[in-house]
Amino acid sequence: MEKILYFDYSAAVILVVLVASMWLRKMTKGRQNHYLLAVIGMSLVVVLADICAVQLDNMGMGNVLGKYISHTIYLLLHNWTTPIYILYLISLTDTWHKIRNSLILRIVLILPITIVNIALIVNLFVPIIFYLDEQDTYTRGLGFPLLYITTVLYLIFGIVYLCRYRKLLPPLRYLSLLLMFPMGIFSTVIQFFFPQYLVEMFVQSICLLLIVMVIQRPEERIDLETGLGSLNAYAEDMRRSFENEKPVKLILINIANYEALRDMIGYSGMKEMLYQVTGILTDLVKRHKIQTDMYYIGNGTFRLTFEERYFHELETYAEELNEYLKPNLKLKQMEVNLLACVCIVNCPEDISDVDSLFAFGKALNSETYVGEVLYADSLLRVGHYDVKRDIDRILENAISNHKFEVYYQPIYSVKAEQFQSAEALLRLRDETYGFISPEVFIPAAEKNGTIHKIGEYVLEEVCHFIASQEFKELGMEYIEVNLSVAQCMEQGLSRKIIEMLKKYQISTRSINLEITETAYSFSQNIMMENLKNLTKAGIRFSLDDYGTGYSNMQRIALMPFDLIKLDKSFTNVEGNTKMRIVLENTIQMIKNMGMETVVEGVETAEMVKTFSDLQCEYIQGYYYSKPLPKEEFVKFIKNANA
Repeated sequence: MEKILYFDYSAAVILVVLVASMWLRKMTKGRQNHYLLAVIGMSLVVVLADICAVQLDNMGMGNVLGKYISHTIYLLLHNWTTPIYILYLISLTDTWHKIRNSLILRIVLILPITIVNIALIVNLFVPIIFYLDEQDTYTRGLGFPLLYITTVLYLIFGIVYLCRYRKLLPPLRYLSLLLMFPMGIFSTVIQFFFPQYLVEMFVQSICLLLIVMVIQRPEERIDLETGLGSLNAYAEDMRRSFENEKPVKLILINIANYEALRDMIGYSGMKEMLYQVTGILTDLVKRHKIQTDMYYIGNGTFRLTFEERYFHELETYAEELNEYLKPNLKLKQMEVNLLACVCIVNCPEDISDVDSLFAFGKALNSETYVGEVLYADSLLRVGHYDVKRDIDRILENAISNHKFEVYYQPIYSVKAEQFQSAEALLRLRDETYGFISPEVFIPAAEKNGTIHKIGEYVLEEVCHFIASQEFKELGMEYIEVNLSVAQCMEQGLSRKIIEMLKKYQISTRSINLEITETAYSFSQNIMMENLKNLTKAGIRFSLDDYGTGYSNMQRIALMPFDLIKLDKSFTNVEGNTKMRIVLENTIQMIKNMGMETVVEGVETAEMVKTFSDLQCEYIQGYYYSKPLPKEEFVKFIKNANA
């Protein structure tokens, strides 16, 4: 019975095209691509061996040694293609740690192919799988069904494994991979009962073509500039790792001066720089024979992921990599210095979800370059990244369960020689994270919109306090309340504040509203209308943090400020003659415009004397008192003003 080779010829053409396509499209890096290339390459060799064997069979008698070799190679490699495809599935689901931690799974994967390999080797001496009869015709032996049984076992294993981890794959990818198995089983059954139709490898090549077209598309997985994994691949792979609870460590590399270099050397220069950095990473991996996935996710940021077996050497790799990135790179007849921030992250101990990982990677750009390897666990403790990750939940919980508290910091009147006012400051204490800085939760509240509810809470608490008998007994003039940028832009803010004052029957002179330079830099009509209405009602305004931004003197002159609060950076004047001149003239200018000054951040008696001599009207800072809860504040004022 002469076998038909047209299916094998077609399969060979498809597989050659696939190999060439993956090479040309840079689909040669990363473990997923490696296993896919292995399956395609193995399939191509199998098809060529099958064509050779069938050609020799069709030639009739003779060529005994060639027939034995070609058929043995065909059967040996053919039975390896399905297990390698299973390895590709494991790589796609990123579940290698499951295999390493399960003896049963390792036995199921290794035992069947081991038995087949032994049987094919034994077949060279004892014809149990196949033999050549008297006419030198290829004939199946009694043990031949073993090969098909093994293939079917692997196919069943693949189906079960894929269904077990289906949630780790997008629906289209999952369905495409699942379709491979019935097609494989169907072709195996056809070729077993009708061996003259060599459809098995043809169907397999069609399946591999589908994988390359639908599943392993380079535009989704590969960064075209570097050939490394893309942003999409990084996000997908890390999401899968977290869902698998897979221990993984990363080396994050952020080129801190990327934007400056891009402006200096241009697009072509940046491509060359990225190419050189990619080369450094690749050389390190090759030199140490490390299995790692490398990604370039844009804007000068690289990511390398490592599995458990490399954990004990990871610090050595990071230190070596850090040293290799320090020397200048030669680009466009010039040398440029990379400020490469290298950081080790331990997941899931340090970071346990994709969003937090991306947020931490972005925040790494704000770290001061020190030339040493950084560690995420220490940075997280200092940078409050865990708080920032959960801040939306924290704020909602604080609003719902009244976790906010208003503190008051006394403000000393130099002229009256007593405390006549105070600043209301918001504090937040969370059950999990303890006290959370306003520098963390206020920007988050402005971003998610909860700042309006928080602002209403602070205003009502202050008004309630001012209306109380204990405040009246203190003899204080007013309390300062901060307004955020978002509040200044709120439609109807002025009406809301005026109604609140009426509700508690307190004077408009008993409250002073603070806005920052950031807020007044916006020339929005809504904000100007709010300020106009509040000023008309008799409410006074302070400019907070003067000197921290781009202070526009014209805008200060036009805005209805009664007080200008000098930022604590002005307190560092000792021994600085130029700063002293700036300070003296600033205070005099404010006085000439009919406004008063408050200096913040005063911590020593020397500072108090300096600003008293400069005729600042008010002084605020830790020298007198830190912000206090209401009860402690009342006691402090009673004692201080007695």
